[in-house]
Amino acid sequence: MTTSRATATGRTGVTTTLLTAAMAFSMLPLFLLGALAPALVAEFGIARPLLGVLVTAGFGVAAVLSLVIGPVVDAVGARRSATALFAVSTVALALFALAPHYAVLVFTVALGGIPQALANPSTNKIIGRSVPQPKRGLVIGVKQSGVQLGAFAAGLPLAGLAEWVDWRLAVGVAAGLAALATVASALLPADPEPASRPALRVTLSAEPAIWWLLGFSVLLGAGISSVNTYSALYATEELELAAQPAAALVAALGVTGIIGRIGWSRLVSPDRPPAAILGPLSIGATVAAGALLAAQFLGWGLAWAGVLGIGAFAVAANAVSMLAVMGLSTPHQTGRNSALVSAGFFGGFTIGPPLFGVAAEFGGYPLGWVLVAVEFTAAGFVVWLWRRRDR
Repeated sequence: MTTSRATATGRTGVTTTLLTAAMAFSMLPLFLLGALAPALVAEFGIARPLLGVLVTAGFGVAAVLSLVIGPVVDAVGARRSATALFAVSTVALALFALAPHYAVLVFTVALGGIPQALANPSTNKIIGRSVPQPKRGLVIGVKQSGVQLGAFAAGLPLAGLAEWVDWRLAVGVAAGLAALATVASALLPADPEPASRPALRVTLSAEPAIWWLLGFSVLLGAGISSVNTYSALYATEELELAAQPAAALVAALGVTGIIGRIGWSRLVSPDRPPAAILGPLSIGATVAAGALLAAQFLGWGLAWAGVLGIGAFAVAANAVSMLAVMGLSTPHQTGRNSALVSAGFFGGFTIGPPLFGVAAEFGGYPLGWVLVAVEFTAAGFVVWLWRRRDR
């Protein structure tokens, strides 16, 4: 009995590790764009709004695919989808490292939208099928923290390697690690036999609560993506930090995001549903955006406070929203509902950085950070309307 329990625990640990890696690689190109922003702007000779266009290319593809990818994952199988996630990430990162021109960089980042769309539907479906209910909150929190593990990797070791040797080598190392993860994905729980999988049927119908979560995720994604993309560039251009300390801001976002996602996810309980947590998280994120705004006038220390707050509150909110999706979904709905809410999140990532870039270009960074604060405030308002309607 003890041996079988230990074996099951070991399998859950391997599954959690690989799902965490899947989330990290699915978003790694975004964090590399932010951490390497000073080098990319200099090498390709692009203006700040064009940096935002890169993010739009990736998340535009992810948002569109997410509208239809859930049923595809249900039909093809979650493990096969996760393997595809790792494989496409490998190709996208390799092309990123070799990109000779800005236009090629746009294409490679757009290709990275495919793993982003696959991430939540495939990983959530594996959890729903193979992880016991009492452990799901912790596993989802750890799994979602993989996104911020990617932020930490981009902002510290990979950015450090870029500063020490070359940014292309740093991205190439990431591609090699993604290739190893592709092979290791064979250790994930096997997909059901073809006869037991549902037929491919694409539909956008969903319960009202899923649409409220989608709207919340649009606004949340717009704010988070702006911080991811522009915080390092803001630190070098306005706060007079060197490239490495500026990239460390992205790493700090990753660290607090990991802690926040695990911590807040574990607070979810029958007496404290996810919706009750999302409102306070939105308020905390708004205050953190205010700290980033104040840093330009009161010193770079507030930029650190702001980034840490964004990780602890805004980034954590995405994990809590995924817990809400799983609580609202039957096993057959998990892939579809996860994909729809992810489409909203990626849609926010699509519109956030270009809007911030335009705001910063014409009104300075303070206007950009005001825009981020407004987005987080609006996300909290959506949660308030949702809870008021349910009551």
